[in-house]
Amino acid sequence: MVFIWVSLDVVGYKPTRDHRTTINRWNNFLLGQDYRANAARLCPRTRQEKHWRRNHFDLCTAIHETESPCVPKPIDPRVREPIKPAYRFDVSLEPDIFTEEKYALFEHYQYHVHKEGSDRVSRKGFKRFLCSGMGQTQRIHKGRRQELGSYHQCYRLDGRLVAIGVIDLLPECVSSVYLIYHQDVKEWSFGKLSALREISLAIEGNYPYYYMGYYIHSCVKMRYKNQYKPTYLLDLETYSWNPLDADHLARLSARNLTPADNLGLDDEELTQLRKYLQSGETVGAFGSLMPGLMTLDEVQIEVNLDGWKVKLSDSVTVRLDELRQWYTWNIMDPSSPKGLIVELAAALGPALVSQFVLDFRP
Repeated sequence: MVFIWVSLDVVGYKPTRDHRTTINRWNNFLLGQDYRANAARLCPRTRQEKHWRRNHFDLCTAIHETESPCVPKPIDPRVREPIKPAYRFDVSLEPDIFTEEKYALFEHYQYHVHKEGSDRVSRKGFKRFLCSGMGQTQRIHKGRRQELGSYHQCYRLDGRLVAIGVIDLLPECVSSVYLIYHQDVKEWSFGKLSALREISLAIEGNYPYYYMGYYIHSCVKMRYKNQYKPTYLLDLETYSWNPLDADHLARLSARNLTPADNLGLDDEELTQLRKYLQSGETVGAFGSLMPGLMTLDEVQIEVNLDGWKVKLSDSVTVRLDELRQWYTWNIMDPSSPKGLIVELAAALGPALVSQFVLDFRP
C-alpha cells in the first residue's frame, strides 16, 4: 500500500459548517436545556456579544466553553444554589502511560468498534501500541512553554473516561496517532470532536501544523481528511508539500488510486499496485512500493543481517546467527521474526543497522 502524509496549516484553518455544527451539538448536549435557559436568565449576553456570536465562530472558544472549569455557575436566587450543566466535562493532557482505566476503554473499543476477539486484545498489546511513545519534555518557544513528546488527551464525562486521543507533540506540529472512544458517545462524532480539539491545541500551543497521518485516496474512510482546509500532501519525489485542492483531488479520482504519479512508478508497477488495491490482501513492506525502502536483494547484499546483534537480557547480547532458529525462519514470510527483522533493516539501511542493537523484550 502506498501512503501519502497529510498535514493541515492550522493558522489558515476555517471550521466548515459541519465542523461548527458538530461542536455546537456536543456543547448543547453537555450544557442541557435547563442550564441554557437558567444561564440566559441569570447572566444574559449583551447585544454586542449576541451579534458577535451570530457572525463569528472562534474554534478555541467553542472548544473550551463547555469544559468544567470554563462553565459559568451563577447562583440561582430562587434555590440559593449554583446552576449546573447537565454533564461535567473534563479534558486533560496526560503522559502516554498505562493505567487500568485507559486499558478498560481500549478493551471496550476493540471489542465493540473493531469487533476483535478476546484473544487479540491484551494489556501487553495496548502498552506496545499506545503507551510506548517518545516520553515527555518541554521547551520555551517564542516566550511560551511548549510541551513535546507522546501524550494521551483524555476526555471524561461526569468523571468517567469516554475517549482518548493519542497524539505526538513535535516542535512544528501536533500529530494525531489514534483515537479510542466508548460506544456511549459514538453518536456525537468523537472523531471530528477530537480532531477539532487537537487543531485547537495546535493553535494555542503555537504548533503551526496538524498532522492527520496518512492519506489514501482510494480508501473512502480517509476522505474526511480533505474536509479540513488548507490541507497539504507530501510530494515523495521533491519532499515538498502540495495543496490538496480540487484539481489535485480530481487527478487522484481520475487515477482511482493513491498519488502514484509522485512515486515515479512505471506502467508495470502501477498495474501491480492496482491489483493489490483491488485485492484487499495484506503484504509485507517489500510488496508495498514504499519509497526509500531497500529491496530484499539489496538488504541481503549490503546489510550484515547475520551479524546484527540482539539483546536477550541485560547481560547477554548475541549475533542473530547465534540464535538456533535464525536459519529456520522464513525470510519471505513478513509475519515471521526473520521477515520482520529484514523489513526493519530495509527501512533503516546498512549504516544504522551497524549502530543499533535489537531488543524485543517487553
